Amino acid sequence: MAKKKAAKPKEKTKPVGSSNYPRHSLEKALRIPIAILEQNAGKETSDSEAAGYIGVTNPTGPFLLEVSSATKYGLLERPASRVLKPTELAKRIIRPQSPEDELKGLREAILNAPVISEVYKHYRGENLPDRKFFENTLVDTFKIPTEKLSEFIEIFQDSLEKAKLIETNGEKQRVIDISADRNSPVVDTSSEFKKLSKAASVSSTDTCFVMMPFASPLGEYYSKIYEPAIEKAGLKSVRADDDIFGTGKIIDQIWSGINAAKVLVAELTSRNPNVFYELGLAHALKKPVVLVCSNEQDVPFDLKHIRVIYYDMHDPFWGNKLIEKVAENILSAIGNPKETILFE
Repeated sequence: MAKKKAAKPKEKTKPVGSSNYPRHSLEKALRIPIAILEQNAGKETSDSEAAGYIGVTNPTGPFLLEVSSATKYGLLERPASRVLKPTELAKRIIRPQSPEDELKGLREAILNAPVISEVYKHYRGENLPDRKFFENTLVDTFKIPTEKLSEFIEIFQDSLEKAKLIETNGEKQRVIDISADRNSPVVDTSSEFKKLSKAASVSSTDTCFVMMPFASPLGEYYSKIYEPAIEKAGLKSVRADDDIFGTGKIIDQIWSGINAAKVLVAELTSRNPNVFYELGLAHALKKPVVLVCSNEQDVPFDLKHIRVIYYDMHDPFWGNKLIEKVAENILSAIGNPKETILFE
């Protein structure tokens, strides 16, 4: 009697919409909620009916992927199996009651979206780095598969443009920081900060060397901005004039301070020659450096391809934003030094 061949195990198929980020831009993800509002007054509707509203005959495959994206943005909900309904957030965006409703709603949708919200928080207040550095961070920090990089970047940029969270400055795109704005949705950075802290493995003896002008007003930022930010990150702050100037050659002390530091911060505003000299030493030592500046013009062209925190003193919340951002970037630089080291 012939032996029966063992049945081949069925290949497991990845469920539709299983990506950890929305596979559609925010604007495209609004299509189904808009259709339900316009054609069914926003009431609960079956998948088949919703698919019909947008001219789709098969309520599976691509349709469910679009549903998944809208759900990730917080635009659709499922009151029951195979039943869809636009959320209150979707209604505020599509049928705003005031000029602020739509924009605030769009930004809230960005903050709802997995991975997109994390990348937004990571780069808020900064120019997006050059493509190579951006892709490296997306792969190393946010675990975007290499084959999905182009798709994710297009979705990310299109979605932030829709929510007016990104602006173009020449050849660069700057991500708008709304973290402290009272009229914007709450940007929760606490969980992100905890992740960065865990990945950085900072000890109480680690130092952060600050390279900045000594004269007022920039010199005053050391105690008002940089010391609090560095302490928040769990390191000890060191600055040449306050902490290591003394007897002996000053340059030897600066070299020792830079060499001993786990990470450094450079205030580039005003193009101070001493700061650039110290920054050159830090880059020669391949130390991770957090770059900070109040304007684009003071950042040398050969540094613009890596991360730079920009702050605007006309923003009433600039001080608190900068403290939070510097603390985060210090930890990020320690955990992922490729983002901040000039030469590999």
